[in-house]
Amino acid sequence: MHPPFNLRRETLKFAALALCAKPFAALAQAAASAPVAPIRLALIESMSGPFANTGEAVFRNLLWAVERVNARGGIRLPGVAGGARPLQLDRYDSKGQNEEALSALRAALDDGARIVLQGNSSATAAALIDAIDKHNDRDPSRRAIFLNYAAVDPALTNERCSFWHFRFDAHADMRMAALMDVMKDDASLKRVYLIGQDYSFGQAVLREARRQLGAQRRDVEIVGDELHPMGKVKDFSPYATKIIASGAQAVVTGNWGNDLTLLVKAAREAGFGGSFYTFYGNALGAPAAIGDAGIGRVVAVADWLPNVQTAQSEAFYRAFRARFPKPADDYVHMRLQLMVEALVQAFERAGSADALPVARALEQADVGMYGQRGRMRAADHQFQQQLVVGVMDRQGRPGVQFDVEGSGYGFRVVKTIAPERAELPTSCKMKRP
Repeated sequence: MHPPFNLRRETLKFAALALCAKPFAALAQAAASAPVAPIRLALIESMSGPFANTGEAVFRNLLWAVERVNARGGIRLPGVAGGARPLQLDRYDSKGQNEEALSALRAALDDGARIVLQGNSSATAAALIDAIDKHNDRDPSRRAIFLNYAAVDPALTNERCSFWHFRFDAHADMRMAALMDVMKDDASLKRVYLIGQDYSFGQAVLREARRQLGAQRRDVEIVGDELHPMGKVKDFSPYATKIIASGAQAVVTGNWGNDLTLLVKAAREAGFGGSFYTFYGNALGAPAAIGDAGIGRVVAVADWLPNVQTAQSEAFYRAFRARFPKPADDYVHMRLQLMVEALVQAFERAGSADALPVARALEQADVGMYGQRGRMRAADHQFQQQLVVGVMDRQGRPGVQFDVEGSGYGFRVVKTIAPERAELPTSCKMKRP
């Protein structure tokens, strides 16, 4: 006896549904197990050429920060399978050239990056800010945010400020004010030589040095004031000769990378016995190049130094060195770690990976780790944090537990400037979307 027609039809329908359910279930299972798309961070830096060491040093810092975020599960966002998205750090070589940096920016955007990171060169930063502003106006669906960790021309958060640009380093005027806190107490200092790289940042450092010396140390004579080509001078001995001939007791410079290392090495070899007041004299070969001549004479300003005398600071430094144990890799900056933590905080507060809500959340960033805190000032997107000034000394002496890059020399902290004292006014008139 055959089943009724309707019963046969329902049976066939359920059988067909069962057959279809298997592929759908397999697809659902595959979707659930598929890797979650990472949030891409595009690092645009000199990975070749005279400043390649600076780019590689930054990459290590950011790699460590990204690894730390991913180790705890990634960035928690609603609607994401597994509840979080990992970070992915991609590197693009600017070769120390603005045009190459802009080409790298286009490639990074095409690759899907919406977070751009750069810092070594204020001129490059200015070019990237302009390009990102235009890109975001032209293509709102692919907007990008620019995180700056080292380009410290004050104009970038003053007259050239941008809603899409966030600076996590103290700008040149803030750093100079911190150095001046030490210089003003040196009554024996009467003659100073100013020298810097001939581009926007180097010019800003010398301009502010002149202004602050005039305001706080009118008794100090500026016996030299010059700029040199950036990244092109291979022999600084002529400059060292002029410094010695001027009778200068101290040199003030914003030089960084090989331009700093070669300058201080030439000065040492020429017999200069004065002091160096620097923005970056605490790393990338400078202490080893200076040697004993720098003890008590080389001063550096930073957001943090390894010999900050707290247990939390020591734990932070030891953690980095455990990850990168080679002495040559000893280049760590707290601000780069705080920058990545601020970005994570902004993503999770925004509940989105879209640039506009993330940028708005980043304006309110307030982050801390290992005893160091910082907050973003919404008015100009200038990060506010404490600064420290250190003086070079031999490792093992009081206050110098750690040396730099295996050189046997470290920096003893002599001045700590609280965030509210380090903060300076802004002239930014920000255009907001």
